[in-house]
Amino acid sequence: MKYSCKYDVSMWNIGDIRVDGAAVLGPMSGFTFKSYREFMKPFGVAVSYSEMTSAVGIVNDDGHTSAYVDFDKNYPTGVQLFGHEAEDLAKAASIALETNPNIDFFDVNMGCPVHKIQRSGAGAILMKDPVKCGEIIRRMKQSVDVPITAKIRLGWDSDHMNYRDVIEELESAGVDAITVHARTKIEKYAGSPHYDVIADLQDDMTVPLIVSGNIYSLDDAVRAVGITGAKAVMVARGGVGNPFLVTQIDRYFRTGERLENPTVHEQVEWCIRLAEMILDEKGEDAGIRKLRSIAPKFIAGCHRSREYRLRLATQTVSMENMVSILDELDWKMGMERINSDGRRTYYSLDDCSDDC
Repeated sequence: MKYSCKYDVSMWNIGDIRVDGAAVLGPMSGFTFKSYREFMKPFGVAVSYSEMTSAVGIVNDDGHTSAYVDFDKNYPTGVQLFGHEAEDLAKAASIALETNPNIDFFDVNMGCPVHKIQRSGAGAILMKDPVKCGEIIRRMKQSVDVPITAKIRLGWDSDHMNYRDVIEELESAGVDAITVHARTKIEKYAGSPHYDVIADLQDDMTVPLIVSGNIYSLDDAVRAVGITGAKAVMVARGGVGNPFLVTQIDRYFRTGERLENPTVHEQVEWCIRLAEMILDEKGEDAGIRKLRSIAPKFIAGCHRSREYRLRLATQTVSMENMVSILDELDWKMGMERINSDGRRTYYSLDDCSDDC
């Protein structure tokens, strides 16, 4: 079914940042590292987020966390922080910004459903205390002079959907934009997101709304914005291996034009380009390990591609080896187009590398 949307969301603001476009690249652990963000930008990404980063790790200056905040200018890019104490989050933001002035804004994760994050008192468990959510934003606004945003869910479970209470506290604290993942904490990433629950939510908000959850196709994005009135959609798992989805979303909300899905040949070319960028950033060993998880996603949704996905995941030991497998696929079915629905069923719903 084809959806249409009456909303013009091409221009909006995150605080004093003028945002030109409707496609936001969501934070994903293990994916939205520097080279991936740089690769995705030319496809039409209007705003980028780092991987979820520990506020305590920044404050304690552990070597692992500092890599998340070290990047060149890629305007606008925000660092997503997680933590449970307002003072830690405020101090982390101040340290990170002093270390890297290329950070354009900070986002606070108040929606991650993963157990290890919950156990630390961070993520979605924060929504159980809306006042504390507001206190975190207020303290961070006092600490740094860049916009502060937040990412939340509908609530803890279907009996405790308190997203409106949380939004009210965040807005009163001066938050600059809010992303809502249209599921509860208990649902994690299972089932369909409940965009109907937040129908026309943007009309009741004083700051821009970004919506998140199961954006695998242009129709998914159009439907989500059409129901909620959001200023933008957050592309996460649906864009890994399908960067052209961002282009489709960007073009549609600018012109109303629907672009066809890309060909296998285009997917192969883009995969190789990203691979070169990843190896340049991470080196041969770490880069190849990362490519074993990313490269198969570029051909998810291609007919008769299971063998090639398996080979890319298990036999990729070098750049040359990966290119050889992709070239073989390109020769056999290069002019076929990928299928969005096929990509949707390829991803595990329990994969916590999704946008948190």
